[in-house]
Amino acid sequence: MSPQFTDEEFQSAWRELDEPRLEGGWELFVETMGVKIYRLYDKETRLYEYKVFGVLATCTAELCADVYMDLAYRKHWDSYVKELYETDFSGQTAIYWQVKYPFPLSNRDYVYVRERRDLEVDGRTVRVVLARSAPDLPCAESGGVLRVKDYKQSVALESDGGCGTKVFMNYFDNPGGNIPTWLVNWAAGTGVPDFLTNMQKACSKYGDYRQKK
Repeated sequence: MSPQFTDEEFQSAWRELDEPRLEGGWELFVETMGVKIYRLYDKETRLYEYKVFGVLATCTAELCADVYMDLAYRKHWDSYVKELYETDFSGQTAIYWQVKYPFPLSNRDYVYVRERRDLEVDGRTVRVVLARSAPDLPCAESGGVLRVKDYKQSVALESDGGCGTKVFMNYFDNPGGNIPTWLVNWAAGTGVPDFLTNMQKACSKYGDYRQKK
């Protein structure tokens, strides 16, 4: 059984590369290292949803998408990954991901489904990856680790016309527990640009990694 993402969800993601949708309360949160991050306050959860727009100047969209999808490789370059692997839950392929949190906070883990599609749009190739939590799948929770049950992320990648990649990312998660405001702001304002920088570095080393496998 494949993840149930609709054609419209994929279309909605790539369209933001051309026309960012920022009406309805979106505010510019931070701009750094060529990355703009907007946020939207959710009254129900009292948390923010984020949209990220930027350019990875030194790697192609195809390479970015391949690196983003490679779970085994991510464990080599993303220092916040505690565990990350694809597995089968009652016939549904899903991903288990445990994220390291700073002491004294508990680690968080996710069970989610994802799908990648490479779309042809008026002669352009746009690579879109959608992911969302799948809390109903039978994955036992670990002691001392909080399960994130409300998570979604979409990523759209397209050539910038040169050697780089235009990136759009939309994400929300509810980590539960009492997360200090400073940590939430750091994760969005600094952690996301750092992640994109580290991913760009990872792209430059991906060929060597593949050869050694």
